[in-house]
Amino acid sequence: MNTSAEFIPPMINGVSASKVFLQPSTAATVYDYLCTQFPHIQTSEWQSRFQEGLVYDAQGNSLNLNSPYQANSHCFYYRFLAHEVHVPFEHQILFENEHFMVIDKPHFLTMSPTGQYVQETLLVRLKKQTGIEHLTPIHRLDRETAGVVLISKNVASRGLYQQLFATRQVQKTYHAIAGYREELRFPQIVRLRMDKGQPFYTMQVLEGEPNSETEITLLEQQDHVAKYELKPHTGKQHQLRVHLNFLGIPILNDPFYPSVAHKADNDFSAPLQLLARHIQFIDPITQQLMQFSSEQVLTL
Repeated sequence: MNTSAEFIPPMINGVSASKVFLQPSTAATVYDYLCTQFPHIQTSEWQSRFQEGLVYDAQGNSLNLNSPYQANSHCFYYRFLAHEVHVPFEHQILFENEHFMVIDKPHFLTMSPTGQYVQETLLVRLKKQTGIEHLTPIHRLDRETAGVVLISKNVASRGLYQQLFATRQVQKTYHAIAGYREELRFPQIVRLRMDKGQPFYTMQVLEGEPNSETEITLLEQQDHVAKYELKPHTGKQHQLRVHLNFLGIPILNDPFYPSVAHKADNDFSAPLQLLARHIQFIDPITQQLMQFSSEQVLTL
């Protein structure tokens, strides 16, 4: 039994504990409270967590299904999924120092635990590999997008690197394989107003003041497809995918644009042809120019 008031739950298999504050409630047990607070999680899932010793009180004592509820405290729990589709592609560490890591992310690998993915995420894989619990993405790539992404290793300096992205001091270059239309002229800069679409996880183009901008260059072309270089000047969700789709040249194998076409979770046959190819910035600590390129290549 751990009687320390400053209990810090350990990382288990790359997964950090989630902390839940226990608000005033009529619940008789912690189990009842958690089932009520998280109705989207099946009661059988909570039962398993308690039975497997994955729920702790604020002092680090393991809780069971009958542990009485105490308001104005907190508890910890670990989230593991009984069934999780394995993503059969590996990341690569391109560079690391005391402050951050540069990762070459494969297609189909989600960045952080969410929904149906916990173990099969880049962040949990890296935590297991390095043993560093406080790893945090400095910026993000979609599950479907491959390429260069930065991960913070140092809590104290994390904000400095996040600020680089927030203030657009990072130059990002992407490659994409998409349709080809002879009437389009490149290079060109696309400026559009984007906002949330339907379904909620997609984006749409609206009338009004542009809030997204991408510089697009044609690299090579073969029949009805071409390879493009994309330099986003803003960082809207799905920006590159929406911009190319707006031009009538959607990225190959895009499951959302021009229309949503869901695939089975274990179908890895047609990766989105979008790659975060290169990234560069002035390091806020050393003031040195940092440049990193993915070792992956998109080919026509």
